[in-house]
Amino acid sequence: MSLKKIDISESVCEVLGIPKKDCSRIVESLFDLIKDDFGKSKEVMISGFGKWTVETKKKRRGRNPQTGEALTINVGRVVTFKASHKLRESIT
Repeated sequence: MSLKKIDISESVCEVLGIPKKDCSRIVESLFDLIKDDFGKSKEVMISGFGKWTVETKKKRRGRNPQTGEALTINVGRVVTFKASHKLRESIT
């Protein structure tokens, strides 16, 4: 089962004991800040958790898996995540 924003919001509500409406706004604000920072610095780092970076993929050759036809994949931007050492240790 995947963790959803509503699950995060409910957990924050339980831990802090504040109304769900406020928790939802806090969680939404946090994600908005992260999205905005991607546009500015291309990097978001949360100490003890990990780092997200925006990388530009070069134009490259590819293949349509259904038809086998060769094609060119255009330049694109992707978000990558690298877990911190502490996070990696906690899940192993």
